[in-house]
Amino acid sequence: MTVPTPPDGRQPGDRTPDDHNPWSPPPPGPSPARWAPYPMAPIPASQARNGMGVTALVLGIVGIVLGLLIILFWMSWLPALLAVVFGSVGLSHARTGRATNKGIALTGVILGGVGLLVALGGGIFTVTVVKKVADSARAKVKEVKASASASEKARHLSFGESYTFENGLKVTVARPEPFTPDDYVLGHAKGNKAVQVTVKVFNTGTERVKVDTGLPEVSDADGASTELVIDGSGRQKVITGYVLPGKEAVGKYAFSLPPEAANRIEVEFSPDAMRWDDAYWSGPTH
Repeated sequence: MTVPTPPDGRQPGDRTPDDHNPWSPPPPGPSPARWAPYPMAPIPASQARNGMGVTALVLGIVGIVLGLLIILFWMSWLPALLAVVFGSVGLSHARTGRATNKGIALTGVILGGVGLLVALGGGIFTVTVVKKVADSARAKVKEVKASASASEKARHLSFGESYTFENGLKVTVARPEPFTPDDYVLGHAKGNKAVQVTVKVFNTGTERVKVDTGLPEVSDADGASTELVIDGSGRQKVITGYVLPGKEAVGKYAFSLPPEAANRIEVEFSPDAMRWDDAYWSGPTH
């Protein structure tokens, strides 16, 4: 069978130079079909990176709970801060399509921020309370010191002044007077000077009060303790027993002083040395 020859004389299968020209216009007819874009399949929930958002939510809740417990506020800032960090990472994953729990991540960020504010508020509250307590304690210490100083000052008197103890006994020590011992005397060295100290105890209360230690202590001008003078004259009198309400007990005591330190003395006395601090009277002896 003979194949007919085309009018241009080409045989079937023959190519012309135009078939190899890349700049030649495309042949008439419809354009060739292009490849359609491949559709993106949604990320399965099992493969989504939702862990950051969930972690942020949990840490945010923990931060707020710890912050509300005032004594644990110092622990709340860390989970709250981590909640903000993990929540931000979770939001980033959600924006890029790698996570599907944008709302949970955002909630974690918000809770973390609130937790940080609660921790800050707890810290400020605690500092304020501690400062207030410390200031109050310092004020009380100053008050006690001032009261003690005032009480100590009140217990140092001059001869002739009175001091009332807490049991209601008002004590007055008179200015010392010269005292001449008898020939038979104890506690008085030759050449010393002797003085007599008079102590008056008045009961200002409504009940009788016992005087347990009615013997005063006397120091000379140099601060040295002096000797109690005892003779047979009967002029010394020791306060003992009870003092009735509205009544006064008088004690008289003689002490021996070295001549070089006899110009001034200090008398220390308390009606009950086991309960009340001593009061002090001081001044010149002549």
